[in-house]
This record gives sequence, C-alpha cells and structure tokens, in this order.
Amino acid sequence: MSSIPAFISELIRAANEIEKLTAHEISRLLDRSVDTIREMREQTPRVDRRRARDVLIDLQVASSRARDLSPEDARDTLLDAADMIRALRIMQGDQE
Repeated sequence: MSSIPAFISELIRAANEIEKLTAHEISRLLDRSVDTIREMREQTPRVDRRRARDVLIDLQVASSRARDLSPEDARDTLLDAADMIRALRIMQGDQE
C-alpha cells in the first residue's frame, strides 16, 4: 500500500477532480480508505471506536452506492476519508 501521506493526497486530488472519476474508481478509493482506517485504528489505542466504526460504515455504504452518489456527496465522502486518515496519523504520531 502506498504511504499514508501519499494516499491522503490521492484522496484529496480525487475529490478535487471528482468529475473525472468513474463510480468504480470512487468505490475503489473508498474501499482502500476503509482498509487503511481499520489498520490504523488497530495501531491507535486511544481512538474513539464508536466514531471510527460509524465512519467505516458510512464509507462502506458510500462505496456500495458510488454510482448513485452526487458529485458533491462523492467529493465530501472522499474528503471525510482523508480527514479520518489524517486524524489517525496525527494520533499515531503523538504516541511516538
């Protein structure tokens, strides 16, 4: 998997160019986000588990209905994923 900062940048870039993405590409990015958040959450002991679980559910639902998302909803969902990954990365950095 690409480095976390590179993946965050990829999500933000995709959100800013949402009209160029297919539903499949959006779904793939959201699925990668779910996997990344799960892995990072396991390594971050003080994360709010309920909030992380809610975000994961929202991302999974958005991924499964990517073809039905408006461009604005798709953009916002990709940015939410990037924000969550960034927050987890900050929490992990605080542990060191």
